[in-house]
Amino acid sequence: MSEEIEQRQMSGAFIAVVFIALALGIASLIWCYGLQNHLGEAEKNLAAAKAANADLNEKLTATNARLKAATETLGASVGLTQRQLEQRAQSILAAQKAADAKLIAAQEATNKQVSAVSSEVSGVKTDVGGVKTDVASTKADLDTTKSQLQRVVGDAGVMSGLIAKNHDELEILKHKGDRNYVEFTLQKGGQPTLLSTIKVQLKKVDQKKGKYTMVISSDDRNIEKKDKTIMEPVQFYSGKSPALFEIVVNSMAKNQISGYLSTPKS
Repeated sequence: MSEEIEQRQMSGAFIAVVFIALALGIASLIWCYGLQNHLGEAEKNLAAAKAANADLNEKLTATNARLKAATETLGASVGLTQRQLEQRAQSILAAQKAADAKLIAAQEATNKQVSAVSSEVSGVKTDVGGVKTDVASTKADLDTTKSQLQRVVGDAGVMSGLIAKNHDELEILKHKGDRNYVEFTLQKGGQPTLLSTIKVQLKKVDQKKGKYTMVISSDDRNIEKKDKTIMEPVQFYSGKSPALFEIVVNSMAKNQISGYLSTPKS
């Protein structure tokens, strides 16, 4: 009886072991199947990665080729530009040297001209000094001439202005600006000559005695001035508001007299 019980226990244990082994086998099969699936998926991913890597390598190779070509082209271009720059630099240096040479030559020429001008200026200064001396001398002569001008009572009994004995003295009177002056030269027997607002005509000349006779036409009337002498103011009144006119003869020749008419400022 005990042996039978022991055999039953052993059979139950064996069955349990078999069941456990079967369960473990089934579990192993399931795990192996899952592992196989994972391995398959991993192989697919690895294959895809390899394909992507190959494509990337191909693109990288193409990129390297293009980069190499671009680098070679750029190198050639830079080499050409460098040569051009060197040529341009040489041209600029040559032009600079030529410009420097011209500048030096121009400076030398300018220095020579400055020296020549300095010499001329020195000569001009000398000339200016001489001119100043001449001007001073002329001024002294004018002052002397002014002192020689005289006032004379005219034939009308009126004190005349300053009397000019020649052209130079008359120019001094003109510059004074006190009166108007008109120079004239008359020929004996000539037609009446218009002077300012009057006419004068020479009738007679006696060079030996220094006398002359003239006719003055003023304000529609004729005035005869007979036997007048050189430097004698011949006076008469003329105009709507009668003003004193003077004629002075300061030079006489055969059948000819010269002098000037003096009239008041209007």
